Amino acid sequence: MRGPQQDATPPSRHHRTTSPPAPDVFDPRLYATGVPHDRYRVLRDHHPVAWQDEPAVLGWPAGTGFWAVTRHADVVRVLKDAATYSSYLGATQIRDPAPDDLPFIRRMMLNQDPAAATNAPGTRADDRGPCDHGRLRRLVSRAFTPRLIERFEARVRERARTLIASALEQARAQDGTFDVVTAVTDEYALLNLADLLGIPAADRGLLLHWTQRVIGYQDPDEAPPPVLGPDGEPVNPRSPAMLRDMFAYARTLAAHKRDHPGDDVLTTLAHDPELTTPELEMFFFLLTVAGNDTVRGAAPGGLLALAESPGEYERLRAGAVGFGTAVDELLRRHPPVLSFRRTAARDTELAGTRIAAGDKVVVFHASAHHDERVFTDPHRLDLSRSPNPHVAFGDGPHVCLGAHFARLQLRLFHEEVTRALPVLRLAAPPRRLVSHFINGLKSVRIEAPT
Repeated sequence: MRGPQQDATPPSRHHRTTSPPAPDVFDPRLYATGVPHDRYRVLRDHHPVAWQDEPAVLGWPAGTGFWAVTRHADVVRVLKDAATYSSYLGATQIRDPAPDDLPFIRRMMLNQDPAAATNAPGTRADDRGPCDHGRLRRLVSRAFTPRLIERFEARVRERARTLIASALEQARAQDGTFDVVTAVTDEYALLNLADLLGIPAADRGLLLHWTQRVIGYQDPDEAPPPVLGPDGEPVNPRSPAMLRDMFAYARTLAAHKRDHPGDDVLTTLAHDPELTTPELEMFFFLLTVAGNDTVRGAAPGGLLALAESPGEYERLRAGAVGFGTAVDELLRRHPPVLSFRRTAARDTELAGTRIAAGDKVVVFHASAHHDERVFTDPHRLDLSRSPNPHVAFGDGPHVCLGAHFARLQLRLFHEEVTRALPVLRLAAPPRRLVSHFINGLKSVRIEAPT
């Protein structure tokens, strides 16, 4: 196991006696009580690239450990420098996939490197696999056009309005409160994505089931108990064995779209002659899980931030700040993804710390978003903050292709919330997802206006 003894410049004696130890930010149970901003601050100030042990937790086996990257500039550098920090070598989750599963996981463009990284000096082509990343991004871009997404605007707005009105009606008939997660945002994200993909109404509950199984696997409330393999260890929810039902559905739906085309993303993908069946399956996996959980996490997270900053909520309602700018600030405060992993493709140095080829390097988005070196008074919600270089949708070659659709959904959601709720008050403390990957909320209970 590697560790902090790899620091390139040994600290001075004074530094050794005054610098606090690097706190743990790996344990997913930490995040059930809130994003550990106090720990992130210690890391940013004293250990910007900090070794983290990866002990066994929640029934999942121990890992080899990783470097936690917490300053904004270093996070951006890692995300942009695919030649040094690879998505392909070990994929993008902290936990190492089983060696037999890695070739399968690498089919997804999220777990590939662009050609520029593959062809970088000192890198053998067979180290990074085939250069499919750029081709796959171009293929999905054909289906995920802004023009197609904007055609959904009226439908998305009406859905936000209807779900909020229904939640308020039920709240007034009961105890005067409603859970925005279960009553509004889960359905909102799910139905919007189903419309975009062209999934029949009767099958839409499958999207939430698959998302909870793949994304919420660390939280006992979100996912069923893990399936154990022959060795008695839990089977990775992203392994081929656990995704057979999703892939079978993707093939069936694609065949249906070829015979019955619609105005949706799956129709475009199903008719693309350049797209193989395994690639289509992986696109379906990526769009289903990432497309659903981005808005599913960001919408209630933004509402929670507004409820905790009533002055900013009133500014938004009064039109003192635009909703587009506000959405970016809410994404800064509550990014849907907490962390992403890369693997060092060669020996390198980051923030004065030596990193060896093969080491896991994990960027922490929420920490980067609260870096005082970039954001003035970062813990204050400022809906007119500009510039706002958040990395909620990533950066570099893997920047999110669905960002436009996510922003549209979030803007319309908050517009309808401000119309329906003259005052935004929490009725109970929020309940958070047990996860160091997804910044999820299981419950945000709001008071309904009388």
